[in-house]
Amino acid sequence: MEKRRLSFWEIWNMSFGFLGIQMGFALQNANASRILQIFGADVHELSWFWIIAPLMGLIVQPIVGHYSDKTWGRFGRRKPFFLVGAILASIGLVLMPQADMFIAFLPALWVGAGMLMIMDASFNIAMEPFRALVGDNLRTDQRTLGFSVQTALIGFGAVIGSWLPYALTNWFGVSNETVEGAVPYNLILSFIIGAIILIASILVTVLTTKEYSPEELANFEDEQKHADTISTDGDEVKSSLMDIFEDFKKMPTTMRQLSWVQFFSWFGLFGMWVFATPAIAQHIYGLPHTDSSSSTYQDAGDWVGILFGVYNLISAFYAFALPYIAKKIGRKKTHSISLIVGGLGLLSIYIMPDENWLIVSMIAVGIAWASILAMPYAILAGSISPKKMGVYMGIFNFFIVIPQIINALIGGPLVKYAYDNHAVYALMMSGVSFLIAASLVYKVKDVDDVIQS
Repeated sequence: MEKRRLSFWEIWNMSFGFLGIQMGFALQNANASRILQIFGADVHELSWFWIIAPLMGLIVQPIVGHYSDKTWGRFGRRKPFFLVGAILASIGLVLMPQADMFIAFLPALWVGAGMLMIMDASFNIAMEPFRALVGDNLRTDQRTLGFSVQTALIGFGAVIGSWLPYALTNWFGVSNETVEGAVPYNLILSFIIGAIILIASILVTVLTTKEYSPEELANFEDEQKHADTISTDGDEVKSSLMDIFEDFKKMPTTMRQLSWVQFFSWFGLFGMWVFATPAIAQHIYGLPHTDSSSSTYQDAGDWVGILFGVYNLISAFYAFALPYIAKKIGRKKTHSISLIVGGLGLLSIYIMPDENWLIVSMIAVGIAWASILAMPYAILAGSISPKKMGVYMGIFNFFIVIPQIINALIGGPLVKYAYDNHAVYALMMSGVSFLIAASLVYKVKDVDDVIQS
């Protein structure tokens, strides 16, 4: 037996929840540093607060992947995790920019950091089961398309989330004025809208997507040899959380090779997300590193949201081209070239004369971002056991979060002591990191890549 070939719109609905997840993620990425600075964090401290995000991924995703592999009930295998993650993330989205309401109990900065932790844990609960669902439901020859559709939806969701604060202020007249220690209303309203769309988009996937049962999966060609991990009635035959460590030791060669590509890719991304707002405020708008409350700083923050929307919009459209490019030149070469373009885009920020020229830099970053979200997973999915899809997608996340943790620990001190508080040099390091990742792609063995002349 083989899995049924799904139509484009079935694949679209299956991944639609990613639109909401990434909208919330984009709101966080573009604005968390800004909010934390408003609540009193110094520039060099930002990466320490952001360490919460990869730590949550390191802890949550392998555990969720393990248990989603072993779950089966009336609501399915992966879908219960989507819904719980969405509800918890929505709570964090609503409360983070309003953390100052809790100052009677704790400093707003610490409450804001706590909401950041809740959001990140929740996004992680939802995210990897979505990745695993592509491996569960799609045939090998449709996986590149599946991950590319996910990337497109990620891009569209991120555009909405990134542009929303700017749009509310400039198109609908919502104020972005603030007083010291208070988040502007356009950000508060953006996070509330993000929470609503997150829940709605997850429900589209939950209500329209059918999952294969353990019995069905066991009957598919190339999966029968793994059926001993789950009995025919769906109960666990051999299941322990400690199995994660055994699975880690037995990870496929392709996964080990990809780990280094992921390390440098995500080291670079983390540096961009954390330091883009202060870097652009200083380097392009000419503000001192101590300014986090002036109207010019708020304008810089809103423009960073536009720039982040640009790279996500480009990634959404480039994602549709990825399957065709990969068929012509191979997935490895596609990924390597995309990373080179993104690395050069980040390096170009230093020489751009004004904020409008930064759009060109972000177009290049968008090409890399699309490939980072699709190609490694398409390469990985063909190298791992279908019955271990969830746990290995979770373990693969180690190589996303560990570089972020390292950057979180060293990024702030580098900005303060090595870069003399000039955050733009953190973006330069991110560009170099992308170029290193591109060079490492060629060491990866893609076991089921198909190149068509």
